[in-house]
Amino acid sequence: MARQQQDVDELFDVKNSFYVGNYQQAINEAQNVKPSTPLIALQRDSFLYRSYIAQGNYRIVLQELQRADPMLQPLKSLVEYLSPGANKPAVVSDIDARVAKGIELANEVFLIVAATVYYHEENYEAALKILHGAEALGLRAFTLQCLLAMNRTDLAHKQLKALQDVEDDGTLTQLSQAWLNLAQGGPGVQDAHYSVMELAERLGTLGAGPAALGAAAAASRGMWEEAEQMLTEAQTRAPQQPELLLALAVSAVHSGKQPEVSSRYLAQLLDSHPEHPFTKEYNAKSNEFKRLCDQYQPSVAS
Repeated sequence: MARQQQDVDELFDVKNSFYVGNYQQAINEAQNVKPSTPLIALQRDSFLYRSYIAQGNYRIVLQELQRADPMLQPLKSLVEYLSPGANKPAVVSDIDARVAKGIELANEVFLIVAATVYYHEENYEAALKILHGAEALGLRAFTLQCLLAMNRTDLAHKQLKALQDVEDDGTLTQLSQAWLNLAQGGPGVQDAHYSVMELAERLGTLGAGPAALGAAAAASRGMWEEAEQMLTEAQTRAPQQPELLLALAVSAVHSGKQPEVSSRYLAQLLDSHPEHPFTKEYNAKSNEFKRLCDQYQPSVAS
């Protein structure tokens, strides 16, 4: 019986809700957990505060971190980085300095924060360096995401094998397998689609990330109406999520919607997320196009 008690994951429901992007459910589950050890309490609070951060509820996190466990304090840096009007270069420099000192590298929360900041900066090599050798399931899955962002599906395969060796049928492993299948294309796209559908049936509501994954897989199979439905359902819970807005703009075109429907999603993305990589690239190309038009505009004789 004691062995059975030890094998029970007290945060099972919290983790699953967090992994599929259902952050409000993760918060609700976390608040119902009565941790049996200080370590479980620390892990619960980490998922709780990261869920609030994912929702954009930064004030709650900053207030509670004032009296929280010292191991959770790196989350302040993540809030500072993600907050509107943030001095991101200053946060990145601070993270660089702390990484160089090495004092916090044994703290899993700091590893998550540092890797997340580097990932947003598209400095995937720095993120992988931070994550190298990490054994926690979430950090291994993060490593796989970085490798996919670098188009290194060969190395992502090895990382997936490491995940499967730890928890073959876990939610995070299933999501990682789906991301890898989608990245590879071909027959794997159908497997990715089915995996996300199975997760939705088993766990219910999916957040923006898994919904975008399922929609991309459906779209790759030519199932644009299903893709749009998945995205629309997810958007009701996260109206301003940038990846959803971008995906909805694309799906609206392929679903035969009026042009203004796609334009509205695009305008919403550009207005609400000026620092998003797509927005920056879109504005840069628009400005370049205007410059070229002005440069080659025919002169009119007076």
